[in-house]
Amino acid sequence: MPRIIESPTIIESAGNKPKRIEEYVGRVNSSHSDVSVARMASPSGWREPGQRPEFMEITLVLSGKLHLEYEGGTCDVIAGQSVVTNPGEWIRYSTPYEKGAEYIAVCLPAFSPANVHRDE
Repeated sequence: MPRIIESPTIIESAGNKPKRIEEYVGRVNSSHSDVSVARMASPSGWREPGQRPEFMEITLVLSGKLHLEYEGGTCDVIAGQSVVTNPGEWIRYSTPYEKGAEYIAVCLPAFSPANVHRDE
């Protein structure tokens, strides 16, 4: 039987500024450990620590522009584009641009503080 997810759980974010994370599917909101789906609203000037997660992350930018640093370079992902990062790959997300960004993040397996491995 299909299961309706009535509303997301708001998750505390890492980084230098508050970022809104709404987990719809994942370890916290729906008790799924194999996948997480969250909507992010990231303000201008937000930056998180680098990380080397154990999960694949698919990020779909809905509005604004997301900046991504990775070993060997950087790239910007704009509204309508997506980016896929692989498990074990070092990455750092930020929104240094004027309007910030809104995006959907899908993690396989689900995101958890124990499997993200943030830089100190």
